[in-house]
Amino acid sequence: MERLGIFAGDDPFQIARDWLAEAEKSEPNDANAMAVATVDSDGMPNVRILLLKEIEADAFVFYTNYSSQKAEEIEQSGKAAFVLYWKSLRRQIRVRGTVTREDGARADAYYASRALQSRIGAHASQQSKPLGSRQQLIDQVETLSQQLGTNPQRPENWGGYRLSPTQIEFWSDGEFRLHDRFQWSRTESVKAWDIKRLYP
Repeated sequence: MERLGIFAGDDPFQIARDWLAEAEKSEPNDANAMAVATVDSDGMPNVRILLLKEIEADAFVFYTNYSSQKAEEIEQSGKAAFVLYWKSLRRQIRVRGTVTREDGARADAYYASRALQSRIGAHASQQSKPLGSRQQLIDQVETLSQQLGTNPQRPENWGGYRLSPTQIEFWSDGEFRLHDRFQWSRTESVKAWDIKRLYP
């Protein structure tokens, strides 16, 4: 199958890196913002915006609070999906797959690279839980700032997730809604990709 231009290549992760790098030049804010979808125990879907932090050789990595609703849903199903959409490029990447934790040295390193207030905030936030007032959160941050100092360790309930895709779709806008779509699919046990062009 002939794939030219922005769709060319034998490595979907490199294509994704190239598209993201191009988007970083034209998107006004957070070119790595992605909508991450999960489902709860009743099969009801949830979606929210997170930041994609790394595209590895075989996976996509993001970070969050392990006590959050999204994390609970990921832990329950072991699966998630996300979409990156760049309005300035008129392109999107859709990804589905299995998810495992990244809570070792790489999570420590990424946590340490964040701004101090963001690191304190990871300790203070009980993500997705009810909060009485914004002042309550500000007070918690102030108290923890004094307790933890300038080099807080990564909290146990905060770290990364690595999404290993079984499906990646590259989409580009076409005139008169005749879009270009290429779907890369594989099973967990078979690493070779099957590539199909899809109808718009």
